[in-house]
Amino acid sequence: MRKSGWAVAAAGISSLVLLLTACGGSSSSSSAAGNSGSTSTPTAAGQPSGAAGLPGKGSTVLIVEHSNLGWVLAEASGLVVYTYGGDTKGGSPTCTGSCAAIWPAVTGAPLPGPADTLPGQLGTVTMANGAKQITYNGMPLYTFKGAKALSTKGNGVDGKWHVIKLPASAITSLG
Repeated sequence: MRKSGWAVAAAGISSLVLLLTACGGSSSSSSAAGNSGSTSTPTAAGQPSGAAGLPGKGSTVLIVEHSNLGWVLAEASGLVVYTYGGDTKGGSPTCTGSCAAIWPAVTGAPLPGPADTLPGQLGTVTMANGAKQITYNGMPLYTFKGAKALSTKGNGVDGKWHVIKLPASAITSLG
């Protein structure tokens, strides 16, 4: 069974602490935990990251998780993400107002999980309020309000809401 997004983040933070301890740390006032004032920089994959490879401020980590429907795209918290059949690839999100109250937009700077190789492209589209909504292969992403981690109960609602199914090969080894 694969590690949850939180387990991977905890392991990364633990490694950072060990590294800093082994290297004698730093007496400067800047730290990975206090990185709120810094800006993120692109990684080799062109994705923003914070200090020591941790997600930068405003980043949303997307991972591959196993659900009752198979492997699906989810936020690091385990919330499964959906696309809406009323949206068009590369277009503005159409789930707004009362729709968005039930289907909140996934926002921020997209970042794939460290153990995942997504077969599609992450990106963003600008929402009417100026915020950046995350896209997968050009389609805006949403979560289902009140859903628990790994729940896919929103799949197929009104024939318009769909999980993003992924192959098991999207998960890579951590070591």
